[in-house]
Amino acid sequence: MRRRLTAILAPLLLLALSACGGGDDPLSDGGNGGGDGGGDSSSVVIGSGNFPESELLAEIYAQALEAAGVTVERQFNIGARELYLRALEDGSIDLLPEYNGALLSNLSPDGAPEGVTTSEDVYEAMVEVLPDGIIALEQAEAEDKDTLSVTQETAAEFDLTTIDDLAPVAGELSVAAGPEFAERFQGLIGLEEVYGITFGEFVPLDPGGPLTLEALLSGQVDVANIFSTDSAIATEDLVVLEDTQNLYLAENIVPIIREEVSNDTIETALNAVSAVLTTENLTASLAQVTVDKMSSADVAEQFLADNGLG
Repeated sequence: MRRRLTAILAPLLLLALSACGGGDDPLSDGGNGGGDGGGDSSSVVIGSGNFPESELLAEIYAQALEAAGVTVERQFNIGARELYLRALEDGSIDLLPEYNGALLSNLSPDGAPEGVTTSEDVYEAMVEVLPDGIIALEQAEAEDKDTLSVTQETAAEFDLTTIDDLAPVAGELSVAAGPEFAERFQGLIGLEEVYGITFGEFVPLDPGGPLTLEALLSGQVDVANIFSTDSAIATEDLVVLEDTQNLYLAENIVPIIREEVSNDTIETALNAVSAVLTTENLTASLAQVTVDKMSSADVAEQFLADNGLG
C-alpha cells in the first residue's frame, strides 16, 4: 500500500518549476520524469548506504525498475544514513532501500515511541515522521536487525547471553561498529540510556562490514555491531546477545522515495520486490556477495530471475 505524509500541491509545484526554468531546483537534479501516480515514462536516481546489503538491495530495485521500462541512474555507497537521507531530501537521489526501525529512530530525537514493537507498528510510526515529500512503499517481510555479537570465548569468559550482561563488565571491553554508531540512539547513546552500558573503548570501523567482523574474530575488539543477515554469525559461531529491552526495533526493508518522482510503474515494480523479499533469501543473496565475492549486479539479476521478476 502506498503511504503519504502530505499531498503534494502538483499545480503549484509545476508553476514554480516553470517560473524558474526547472534547472536550478535541486529536485530536478535526478532528471526524473515521474510524478504522482503518473504514466509509464519515468527515470529515477537510486542511492544506497555504504555497506554491501544496502548496495545489493539498491541494485535489485534498479534492475526491477529497468525491467519495467524505467531509466535508472545508480549512485551507490553514499555513506551513512545521515548523508543519504540528506541526498534524498535535497533531490540528489530519488529512491533508496531503508530499514523501518532504524529510520524511525533516526527521525525521532527521543527514540521510538513507547509500545512500538511489531513490524506494522514500526512502519506506521515511521510514516508519521518521514520528511515532507518523502513516502514509503510496501515493506518486505525481510528484516535485518542490528546486533551486538561476541565470540564464544568472550561469551564464556564474561558470562554473556544478553545485552544486559554487558553492563557490569563493559568498562573492560571494546566495541567495534561504524563511526555513526557513536551518535545514534541505536548505538552508544541508547546502550547507555536503556542498558546503562558504557564501553571502555569504541573502535570506529565499517558498519557491520568485513573490518568490524575481522576485528572481532581476531580479538582486536570484544564486541561488534553485526547485522543479523550476516552469514558469519552462523559460520563463525558467534553469540548474538539478546536484546531484552528492545533497543533494536523491527527492521523490515522498505523502499523510500520522493513522492514527486513516484508513479504507478515504479510503485508496482518495487512493491513486487518487497512481496518476494524474505530474510532467508536476502541472507542467502548477501552471502553470495560477501562470501562468494559475486558482484551485486549478478546476484540481483539471479534473485529477480529466481523470483519471477527478471
